Amino acid sequence: MIEGFRVLAEVGRGAASIIYLVQDPKTKQIWALKHVEKETDKDQRFLDQAEEEYKIASRIKSPTIRKIERLIRKREGLLSTSELYLVMEHVDGSSLEREPPVTFADAVYICEQVAQGLAEMHKEGYVHADMKPNNVIVTSNLTAKIIDLGQSCKIGTVKQRIQGTPDYIAPEQVHRRAITPKTDVYNLGATMYWIFTRSFVPTALTGKSDSLVQGLEEAFIPKPKKVSEFNPRVPEMLEALVMQCVETNPDDRPTMEQVAERLNLIRGKLSAESIMRRTAAPTTDEARA
Repeated sequence: MIEGFRVLAEVGRGAASIIYLVQDPKTKQIWALKHVEKETDKDQRFLDQAEEEYKIASRIKSPTIRKIERLIRKREGLLSTSELYLVMEHVDGSSLEREPPVTFADAVYICEQVAQGLAEMHKEGYVHADMKPNNVIVTSNLTAKIIDLGQSCKIGTVKQRIQGTPDYIAPEQVHRRAITPKTDVYNLGATMYWIFTRSFVPTALTGKSDSLVQGLEEAFIPKPKKVSEFNPRVPEMLEALVMQCVETNPDDRPTMEQVAERLNLIRGKLSAESIMRRTAAPTTDEARA
């Protein structure tokens, strides 16, 4: 038992955290329980991130973003928090990284949900700042859920440290400039690029240590190859959207609302084409991503 919950399994580990699958013995409700513990002074930032994650999740009501039910603090003395627990919504599914979508239609539908969830987050004044395949859980009925708000922040935040995942990180994150909704657009674009190519966009951290890139300008970041060079079957409209999302200059990227709208349009076009193919040749397989 942990904090009154029955532990069913350990489902993940982070730098200073462990996530358990737990059950409330009274209600039989299943939860994901994130335990963050401070072992050294350097771990304080992980406690701070968890506190911020809870605060942000509490303010965002989007069904696409995982809910955090409550925060449990364990104090060391009267004031200092030594460890804490986040009681989180359990999402029964697999990450995009573990199980990428098989068809273009499924991929577009999932990414559209993610874009809508991020757009709602932006309306509340926050940026996710770490969108990547491992932070999207997809259920058996293709419902997408955005998880891990540990690096989320208010729009306009300038972080003292470079934070983000190297293969998906936006140039402004590396150069420690203001984090904006366009940062999430880049991160999502890099995620879609990987989904459709199984390759990564070159970022300001690609193959370099943090210390080597702090002074680099965007002009030195290699332009990514077109999606169709890896996957010639990708629809032209989809390729155009992905490539616009990963522009190095935030001003050249679409808004998240525009991303969601264009994905919806692409999904409708794919659906219409699928119906036409089935009518013309009932045995034709759906185009695979």
